Amino acid sequence: MNADYLHWLSVPTRWKDNDLYGHVNNAVHYSLMDTAINEWMINRAGFSPQAADEIALCVESHCAFKAEVSFPDTIDLGLRIGKLGRSSVRWEAGLYRSDGTLIAEGHFVHVFVGREDRRPTPIPDPIRAEMQKLVASP
Repeated sequence: MNADYLHWLSVPTRWKDNDLYGHVNNAVHYSLMDTAINEWMINRAGFSPQAADEIALCVESHCAFKAEVSFPDTIDLGLRIGKLGRSSVRWEAGLYRSDGTLIAEGHFVHVFVGREDRRPTPIPDPIRAEMQKLVASP
């Protein structure tokens, strides 16, 4: 696993994650990245998705698949921030099989917007302060 990732989440695969080809379907990889990001935002940064005046919308996502994984394996997902802007953040994720094999690398770009007007707004200071702790070193 890669030490450049600063937050880790282990997720067991589920029976229903396997597709007809016998491996975890690509849509699950995206779901796991989204889950890890939001788990961190809620539990580490104090973000309240239902009540916050500013919300984070995904404007870009990408995943490069490197190896297969299948139920009943566990996926260890590493998370870091590649770029932190005024109103946007680029999350980077590495997904590893329990034997340490890299199975996928991906990223999500979130833009913070006002809940009501959907216009870009600065990342709230308490969230930004926590995000700074995940910024990857160059």
